[in-house]
Amino acid sequence: MPDRSQSRQTSQVDTRAGLDSQKVKLHRGTLVLVDLNPTVGHEQRGLRPCVIVSDPDVAGDQRFPILCVVPVTGKAGVGALYPSLSAGRSGLLKKSFALVDQLRSIDKRTVGHTLGRVERGEMEAIDVGLRLYLGLE
Repeated sequence: MPDRSQSRQTSQVDTRAGLDSQKVKLHRGTLVLVDLNPTVGHEQRGLRPCVIVSDPDVAGDQRFPILCVVPVTGKAGVGALYPSLSAGRSGLLKKSFALVDQLRSIDKRTVGHTLGRVERGEMEAIDVGLRLYLGLE
């Protein structure tokens, strides 16, 4: 039986506008397409857009090419852990939501496509959610 969840998840992004992630420097706030499989339990799974939240210059100095990302969903969430993201420049086709509580580290090689960038205010909202989620305030 085909995995229909994967096609639903990727239908919220415009992959035609994307860039090859292996040739483009990945900055904080860049929206990328990532295969989050395999997963366990309630972790977000499948091929889906994610926002890079780590500093690639810091990550580049580390032993391994690791990025921290926040997955994106089309289902509305409530509160600071689920800031909304607009369609357009980001590469998203519809209003979506960052899942700050699903923060994860990934190997840079799992990034399949660069979609665009989130707006400054949206990145600030993600940062508020990260500070709350990680207990940094």
